[in-house]
Amino acid sequence: MTALDLFPPTRTAALERLQDFLPRAGRDYAARRNYDLGPGRHHGVSTLSPYLRCRLITEEEVLSSVRGRHSAQAAEKFIQEVYWRTYWKGWLELRPAVWAQYQRDLRRLWDDVQTQSGLCDRWEAACKGETGVDCFDAWAEELVHTGYLHNHARMWFASIWIFTLELPWELGADFFLRHLLDGDPASNTLSWRWVAGIQTQGKTYLARADNIAKYTDGRFDARGRLASVAEPRVAPPPPAPGLLPQETPPKQGARTGLLLHPEDLSPGFVLDQVEVAATGLIAAATDIGPLTSAPHVAAFREAARQNAAGRWSERLGEITPDLRTAAQIADWAAAAGLEQIVTPYAPVGPTADLLAEAGRQPEVPPLHQIRRSYDSAAWPHATKGFFPFKKKIPALLSRIG
Repeated sequence: MTALDLFPPTRTAALERLQDFLPRAGRDYAARRNYDLGPGRHHGVSTLSPYLRCRLITEEEVLSSVRGRHSAQAAEKFIQEVYWRTYWKGWLELRPAVWAQYQRDLRRLWDDVQTQSGLCDRWEAACKGETGVDCFDAWAEELVHTGYLHNHARMWFASIWIFTLELPWELGADFFLRHLLDGDPASNTLSWRWVAGIQTQGKTYLARADNIAKYTDGRFDARGRLASVAEPRVAPPPPAPGLLPQETPPKQGARTGLLLHPEDLSPGFVLDQVEVAATGLIAAATDIGPLTSAPHVAAFREAARQNAAGRWSERLGEITPDLRTAAQIADWAAAAGLEQIVTPYAPVGPTADLLAEAGRQPEVPPLHQIRRSYDSAAWPHATKGFFPFKKKIPALLSRIG
């Protein structure tokens, strides 16, 4: 089955998956969430992440549904897992320079891959799943073909990539981001940094053969093939957290255009604030690094965007598809006679970079990024590690209806 067969890119599919998972979101999830039983058998987890990634379904909807079925205590582990994604996004939003540094380092390392034959051979073997480490090779194949990996397998994979294969973590993060349907700059980059020992400086994650055997139900035997130590990689400490950008509300009565992008495909909270006359659809970014993303990633996000546009078509006005550059956004705004543009807030990453570039164009009218109250409430608390953030979860949950 293809990635899009496993993860149909529609809101209906997301809601059906949520309803199927709800009975297992409590103590069953806590007991089974660490077990990776292989492709098509990820029944211990929700597999909602590709839909949350582009917000075909939102965190608030998922958390509200879970709380309607389970007590906060019974569903604690799953609730925390949802908030891990929120925490990562907030952490990077307060420190966007970390994403910029990763991109610079990645391009430097890609030059090394092209000029150093030994590095190139090891990188190619890892990406093709030809390392001889059976579990790693199986996960590489699953990722490339399905666009998904169990979270525990992602940690094992990253650890083996860094400490057993001795490959730069940035190249592994890029491999994930190019293939994961749910990959985003925050969760992906910062998780790889954590495994490498630079997110929480000095704290690494070491993949162990006994742990892999236990939580894959004996599918793999990696004894004697894995690194026995995980020395932290060297990196400068992250910058101090900044502040979230201030929002400026759109003007009522102005001729308004909506930019709908694959970071948030549930635009109702924006449309409830202002009436739009035209909508531009921003295409999914495929050049997020030196190499192009896997076709299934762009296909999923493009189909999800079309699904969202279809669901909201009566409130979108005239729709213009496939906006990819700041110049195209400027042309669209001029042709539609827009006085202002609104869009769901785009967190750190390629879409945010595009919107920032568009906002600097003199031909583009005022561009208002509207942030969800869920994000505005949670992100400012991502100033330290997850455990201080976790203490805020009960108060954050109380804000959700």
